[in-house]
Amino acid sequence: MSKKTNHSDSSSKKYMSGAFLFITLMGIVSLFSDMTHEGARSILGEFLNLTGATAATIGFVSGLGELLGYGLRIVSGRLADKSKHYWTFIIVGYAIQVLAIPALALTGENGWIFACSMVILERVGKAVKKPAKNTLVSFASSEIGVGKGFAYQEFLDQLGAFLGPVMLFFIGMIKGSGDLFSTYRLSFAFLGIPAAITIALVLLAKVKYPDPEVFAKKEEKTEKFVTGKPFVFYTIAISLFAFGFIDFTIITLHASKSQLFSGETLSLLYALAMIVDAFAALLFGWLYDKIGLKSLMISSFLSAFFSVFVFVSGTQMAMILGIVLWGVGMGAQESVMKAAVSGFVPKRLRSTGFGIFETAFGISWFFGSWLLGYLYDYNLYLMVVLSVLFQLVAIVFYILSQRGAAKYQNE
Repeated sequence: MSKKTNHSDSSSKKYMSGAFLFITLMGIVSLFSDMTHEGARSILGEFLNLTGATAATIGFVSGLGELLGYGLRIVSGRLADKSKHYWTFIIVGYAIQVLAIPALALTGENGWIFACSMVILERVGKAVKKPAKNTLVSFASSEIGVGKGFAYQEFLDQLGAFLGPVMLFFIGMIKGSGDLFSTYRLSFAFLGIPAAITIALVLLAKVKYPDPEVFAKKEEKTEKFVTGKPFVFYTIAISLFAFGFIDFTIITLHASKSQLFSGETLSLLYALAMIVDAFAALLFGWLYDKIGLKSLMISSFLSAFFSVFVFVSGTQMAMILGIVLWGVGMGAQESVMKAAVSGFVPKRLRSTGFGIFETAFGISWFFGSWLLGYLYDYNLYLMVVLSVLFQLVAIVFYILSQRGAAKYQNE
């Protein structure tokens, strides 16, 4: 009996070790991927303007990119579940996403159409790979704690999102700002290095872990999609949060227009948000495994008031505090939202579930960004009030969802 128990413990530890190593490897993939596209995002608005795109065009392209980046996930998620070719979707998606960024270095003068096309293509690549990737990570996370698994990956992911803008900041310092267009093209070319590393690492992950589904050993109590009230309330909650969560491009725009920060430091503000995001993901992912959806209620309450500090206060320190709260909200949502999906959806429909949740999140983010961006020009205070209100109402729906969600989180 003792030998059998020891053998069982040894086997369990082996699976846990393998699951953790897989999550770590996929987190490093995300790190280099985020260095690439989040590094680009920190300078993209100004670059598109230099290529001849108007502010209206930039806003439309950014919104369309996010809409496609989230909206197509319901399609890619369903296809991944039907085919079970998760790695194919991940590899193709990553290749499209990260290679679109160094391609921006090829943009010529007045080449805004090409540049905008690459921006949209990058988001489409993300839509292709995201549900399948989250599915494989959810399989491995079931061995170490779903909240911890997604939180750890999000930490590495956002570490890359921090390093990318910082790297471009130093490239700008070395190159100088005499010819900004040339400096930006050089920056995109440099981002080809982490892009190539991303593709190499994801191919390595596929070879080393061809079937991560073996990590999900628990018997499931249901093979049906949980679409009752807890599911509906949770979807409403994340949609309300996304609608009221002001996009960071509006924050950097305000930082520049208010002259609280110089244009050269805007990428560092984004880097600050990303590093806070990383540590918030770790904290709230750990809390999710302890207290469930209450972790989202806490993070949502903390982040709900970021817009007051950013847009109303009028001081550097207050804006920095607001950006920190923004990072808290984003980090918690990015880790815990994915973890909670695993509690609603059985293994065989996991990619479909991620696709549905993230599509709802993305559509709400798009329309919220559109409305709040419009209000920024016409009624700043109404924009702030709506941002706070939608995030606080989201907490009400988290509470409504919590009782039913607890039943499914360990399936």
